[in-house]
Amino acid sequence: MKALEEIVSLALSEDLGDSGDITSQAVIPAGTKGAAVIIAMEACTMSGMAAGAECCHQIDPNLTWLPLVEDSQTVPVGAQVARLEGEMRSILAAERTIINFISHLSGIATLTGRFNAAVEGNKVRIAATRKTSPGMRLLEKQAVADGGGETHRRGLYDALLIKDNHIAAAGSVAATVERARQALGDDMAIEVEVDTREQLEEVLESGAGRALLDNMSPDEVRACVRLAAGRLLIEVSGGINLANVRDYAEAGAQIISTGALTMSAPPIDFSLEITQ
Repeated sequence: MKALEEIVSLALSEDLGDSGDITSQAVIPAGTKGAAVIIAMEACTMSGMAAGAECCHQIDPNLTWLPLVEDSQTVPVGAQVARLEGEMRSILAAERTIINFISHLSGIATLTGRFNAAVEGNKVRIAATRKTSPGMRLLEKQAVADGGGETHRRGLYDALLIKDNHIAAAGSVAATVERARQALGDDMAIEVEVDTREQLEEVLESGAGRALLDNMSPDEVRACVRLAAGRLLIEVSGGINLANVRDYAEAGAQIISTGALTMSAPPIDFSLEITQ
């Protein structure tokens, strides 16, 4: 994947610069062979294994990356997740960048899994938003998927979401929805962000297929779900966290989207240890 190659290349270049790993070059003789394992220091859901493999390939095509687990797999404390074999200098040059990727991405996958566990028993989907680290969106969205969530829209280019500023520019909900329908046709799902029950009534009259209830309380969501009566899909977002996500699920939301999945996930602790 070209995007993965570019992201890994940038990450390696900021760590290695023009001179490479000067410490390893100074203390480890060229040609020294070795092996190492990467160990999960806490239980987690894995993500980022492809990034680990790409790091090894770009550092040294002869450096072998042996995955011992798969993305989306839950692993316990102490699990060996990958083995590296080859030039010792290459292993150490790749170490930090590999761990940075899998720590961050496994953190996202793990947090997504916790959100899913929090709403278990409800017919609701947990989704990511466009709140992602610049340049990392495809990997972070994949990490959400590895944790059992949905990527939702990847960007402004692949899904339509009419927000308050669009409505302000177009004049009304009805006018905005009609312009979108004329421009993109009936096959494109039209979603409109709403802040109040009154705005939802306008969306229902417009014939849009989805409503995003933004920054509403669970009670307000419940009232809007009753008003919609199944005529459109209800998504909620804004202020969602592990403490309240079940309340929103039980209020009747069909999709719960939250930037916390990608912006607030704590990294998972991994360690690389030389084995020979």
